[in-house]
Amino acid sequence: MWFYTLNPILQGLIAALFTYLVTALGAGLVFFFKSMNQRVLDLMMGFAAGVMIAASYWSLLAPAIELVAELNGNAWLISATGFMLGGVFVIGSDITLSRAALIRSQGTALKRSILLTGAVTLHNIPEGLAIGVAFGSAAMGIAGVSVQSAVMLALGIGLQNFPEGVCVAMPLRRDGAPRLKSFLIGQASGIVEPIAGVIGVLFALSMRSALPLALSFSAGAMIAVVCSELIPESFKDNKTVAAFGVLSGFAVMMMLDVALG
Repeated sequence: MWFYTLNPILQGLIAALFTYLVTALGAGLVFFFKSMNQRVLDLMMGFAAGVMIAASYWSLLAPAIELVAELNGNAWLISATGFMLGGVFVIGSDITLSRAALIRSQGTALKRSILLTGAVTLHNIPEGLAIGVAFGSAAMGIAGVSVQSAVMLALGIGLQNFPEGVCVAMPLRRDGAPRLKSFLIGQASGIVEPIAGVIGVLFALSMRSALPLALSFSAGAMIAVVCSELIPESFKDNKTVAAFGVLSGFAVMMMLDVALG
């Protein structure tokens, strides 16, 4: 496949652009609808959660532990530190998002829109970094990280971004905002991911000694996203459908990482 022959920086950029375009696609539904089938959204979020849980271990955390061992480092301390830092970053972003949502019900329409978009954008930074670090690690031949697993990680994040774009744009449209304005605000939250993706690749390629920390950080960020956003939202209305999505996503990612390596 032509994609596998590309420079890792270009691979990371394309993959992160894909996640942004999926966000824009979700936001673009405001041109046609004022709402979307919740069961479909829950299934997609559940599948994305399963992919991201599996990828967090097999594509990010496990390779980080192995790499620290190769570098004669303290595997448990470095991996645990990076993992917690990634989780704390996302939790902090989630708190910011919650506060923005509160302000959204109080301030002017423009102020609410800017704050909400800014909070979601902050939430997307570690996702873009995770994609970039995965492609950079695959290019360096880090054990346990392959281009296939990096692609699947990008797919899982992209699936999560679709309902995210919907959930930002649709409420604005329902509140009476013009279709174009609702779309522009909804898609804006994903713009940072291609930038973060390229930064992640460059970091992985240039700082091998710090790569275990970056991989662990990405793993912690992914798990925090799953726990704070995907699981609660997808299980709220259709827990059976969402649970099937989680199992399916985990199984697909596990097969790619373990069977195909």
